[in-house]
Amino acid sequence: MSAILGRSGPRPQTLPDGARVLRSALATEGVATTDERFAAWLAECERTNRMLVERVPLTELRGWRFTEGDGSLVHESGRFFSVDGVRVTRTGRDPRSWGQPLIDQPEVGILGLLAKEFDGVLHFLMQAKIEPGNRRRLQLSPTVQATKSNYTKVHGGAATPYLEHFLRPGRGRVITDVLQSEQGTWFLGKRNRNMVVETTGPVPVLDSFCWLTLGQIRRLLTVPNLINMDSRTVLACLPVAASGWPDEPSGPGFAADLRRSVQAGEADGPHTDVEILSWLNDVRTETGQSVERVPLSALEDWRVSRDDIAHRDGRYFRVIGVSVESGHREVKAWSQPLLAPCGTGVVAFLTRRVDGVLQVLMRASVEPGFLDVVELGPTLQCDPANYADAPPERRPRFLDRVLGATGDVRYDVVLSEEGGRFHHAECRYMVVECDDAEAVEPHPDFRWMTVRQILSLQRHTNYLNVQTRSLLACLSSLW
Repeated sequence: MSAILGRSGPRPQTLPDGARVLRSALATEGVATTDERFAAWLAECERTNRMLVERVPLTELRGWRFTEGDGSLVHESGRFFSVDGVRVTRTGRDPRSWGQPLIDQPEVGILGLLAKEFDGVLHFLMQAKIEPGNRRRLQLSPTVQATKSNYTKVHGGAATPYLEHFLRPGRGRVITDVLQSEQGTWFLGKRNRNMVVETTGPVPVLDSFCWLTLGQIRRLLTVPNLINMDSRTVLACLPVAASGWPDEPSGPGFAADLRRSVQAGEADGPHTDVEILSWLNDVRTETGQSVERVPLSALEDWRVSRDDIAHRDGRYFRVIGVSVESGHREVKAWSQPLLAPCGTGVVAFLTRRVDGVLQVLMRASVEPGFLDVVELGPTLQCDPANYADAPPERRPRFLDRVLGATGDVRYDVVLSEEGGRFHHAECRYMVVECDDAEAVEPHPDFRWMTVRQILSLQRHTNYLNVQTRSLLACLSSLW
């Protein structure tokens, strides 16, 4: 199918980036790509893009090996990533210790969205990309989604398309550029550079790419497993104007209260911005955590075999091996390990409405892979199957409230996590209103915040975890 092109016009006026992003978010029909042409383009991509993924034993992965004594699973180049054992010791509010495998990928990758104005509206260049771990193979990813090993061509394959727009000296005008963490329960200190870069020059559009407005992307966030995790985290880092909306929200209603929460002043929330930061620093100060590398074979509750690495109780996740063939990637064939969760996670915001302003219950999330130990996570973030037999005091707070919600669910869509490292990793992303918000008891690990307060932190590193950023992108679909 031929590439989808759009007509570019001169920028009609100079507006702050937040206002331009807002204009794009309210544009539900694209100029560069209409909804009808997008549907036809996506169907063609699904028809022509193919990937063969075959499960293989870890000991048969080409280019991978276990170090002596089953210490780590590493690539022969010393690049890409490794699977290491760690022993975690935590002190403070929730003292405990355990061992587990973690993916160690010390390189900082690029997750980059290319932006361009068409008829005065920002569009974003999305890529239809297949990843070996995706359950729905084809998903919409950012323009560039690449580790440093990949974009420096350690694999010996083709160059990453559009990379020049995100590296000096060819980089365009930067709208967003922030280092953000990834899953702290599965990665060890992993961060990616989340970038949005605007270009004014001509952009040849390859067959697997198309221009969409933010409004079109927001609607696609209601489709299960279509907008991938890397797209969601970059989208959440976009600036959004508190003013300049086409009309002021009026009357009761979730959407109006959500918009007022985006526009909220400091006095509209139960805590000031400084109080929120001070609370988070309190938790970071009071929580001690050491992460010590140990051989995989030394993890008492895990077994290492030629086939996989798995917990002895069959919980949490496994590390499996896959062999991959694809005609639409920089490398046509490769092998790699993937982390395979044992169940579907639940990621949820509990919300309440106070005086016409939506508030979100945020949690101080402590995860072994975080560089700063603590980041702001959603109200709930877990795999319920891991707690099926747990006593009440060990079950995550608000798990039963979220799973038991019915008519007060505002968003409920299953979305996948990053398919380049995880196999069929899916989470049920939810936004749930508290029908009895006053009954939500205060707890030192939780704080009610306005959406504006949460958004103000996405411009900075190590404040919002990847699940929060994904859910923020989903929340924008409810404006």
